[in-house]
Amino acid sequence: MTLQGKQLIGAQAVAAQGSPIHAVNPATDERLEPAYAAGGKPEVERACALAWAAFETYRETGLEARARFLETVADEIEAIGDALIERAMAESGLPRARLEGERGRTCGQLRLFAKVVRAGEWLDVRIDPALPERAPMPRVDLRQRHIGLGPVAVFGASNFPLAFSVAGGDTASSLAAGCPVVVKAHSAHPGTSELVGRAVQRAVARCELPEGVFSLLYGSGHEVGQALVRDARIKAVGFTGSRGGGTALMKAVQERPEPIPVYAEMSSINPVFLLPEALAARGKALGEAFVGSLTLGAGQFCTNPGLVIGIKGEGLDAFVAAAGEAVQASPAQTMLTPGIHDAYSQGVDGLTQSSQAREVARGPAGDGPNACQAGLFVAAAADFLREEALQAEVFGATALVVECADQAEVTRVAEALEGQLTATLQMDDGDLETARGLLPILERRAGRVMANGWPTGVEVCHAMVHGGPYPATSDSRTTSVGSAAIQRFLRPVCYQNLPQGLLPEALRDGNPAGVSRLVDGKREA
Repeated sequence: MTLQGKQLIGAQAVAAQGSPIHAVNPATDERLEPAYAAGGKPEVERACALAWAAFETYRETGLEARARFLETVADEIEAIGDALIERAMAESGLPRARLEGERGRTCGQLRLFAKVVRAGEWLDVRIDPALPERAPMPRVDLRQRHIGLGPVAVFGASNFPLAFSVAGGDTASSLAAGCPVVVKAHSAHPGTSELVGRAVQRAVARCELPEGVFSLLYGSGHEVGQALVRDARIKAVGFTGSRGGGTALMKAVQERPEPIPVYAEMSSINPVFLLPEALAARGKALGEAFVGSLTLGAGQFCTNPGLVIGIKGEGLDAFVAAAGEAVQASPAQTMLTPGIHDAYSQGVDGLTQSSQAREVARGPAGDGPNACQAGLFVAAAADFLREEALQAEVFGATALVVECADQAEVTRVAEALEGQLTATLQMDDGDLETARGLLPILERRAGRVMANGWPTGVEVCHAMVHGGPYPATSDSRTTSVGSAAIQRFLRPVCYQNLPQGLLPEALRDGNPAGVSRLVDGKREA
């Protein structure tokens, strides 16, 4: 398919008039065609109007029809074929295998949400039948279900051009909840976004849904994004990106006459705690394995481990030495954009110039532009606790090891951490009591706590939590990955004494929708 460089608003492809946006191949610094003229308020207005017009119809689509739509989106993405992978490779510098896996994840989560929709448990149907004879006071008939919030603004992420972008997790969970979506494409991969956006358009048409169920906008700077989240018809926001970008969106929606939820995934250094018995028994092996997770994807996953905490001694020395050797042997990898590379370089320079951090190892510099040179630094716990800058995320393959004097200092470091997506315990059987003491702290600090693994490799499933306290996310009660992500875009409605003819199908007597329901306090299939 020939890329056209147009906004996709409802069923139409619309030429905007703003400044041109070009993708750049980060491996070569080559500018890619076509140009995507940025949209503005007229395009935002049209997309939001169509989304609002579609909402009442779309939110009441039957469970089977909505599930088939999500599956059709997945089918249409797969039908693009190799053209999607090749364009994504050119725009991101990511290797083919990574992007083919990401396409599989994107389609897999769409199909997962199709199963969630069919099951109907997300409706959370609760029925308390009338008890007119109850004393001392009768009870009226009360029935509850969840409905979609309304149109959702989704911001494509830089580091996942497919799985956290146009048809990624935020879009899939919004559509599953019955919410039309207006996506703002990330400027780093506009062509990839167009290809996927047209696949969603085709799915909307094939399933005979209102055209406003989906739109895709392009914009440079902040004009389109700010106009989108300030539009009164947008009822929630999904965002994956920097802390600065996420907090700006949070501020914008709080200034609306009607504030709305922003579900922003932003910043995390994903601490790894090396407990004493594990460190003594396998410090060298842990150091080698750690660098594999640190450098995966040039350190540009949300869950790459950027901080390691352990008690100073022979075990930690062995870990640092092995990790340093592995870093030195790690080839440079192309980063996603020149801007991300510049920010990474500044972050590493900050550690290099800090009097509190000691450089242990750097990887090869690489020959091409925008190459991520891996790094490993060490700091004393006392300095880490004093210097807030040492806690800052360096988005890329560089990590800081914090040397603690004893377990009490490990605990102080854990208490001082900001909110995180993940926290990892490397432990052996003899570390159980030590881990037991840390666990309550880590539960308060992170959305996912793991033992004897590495945080990269997020599984899209029912039990996954990809969230955490601020600044990991803007709302620690939610997850952006897994089937529970649908809950972000729903709200409960109670129906009191409504006649059967007015009740939604899932609430009617006889359960014609065939969903699980809590009836008078008892679960019924």
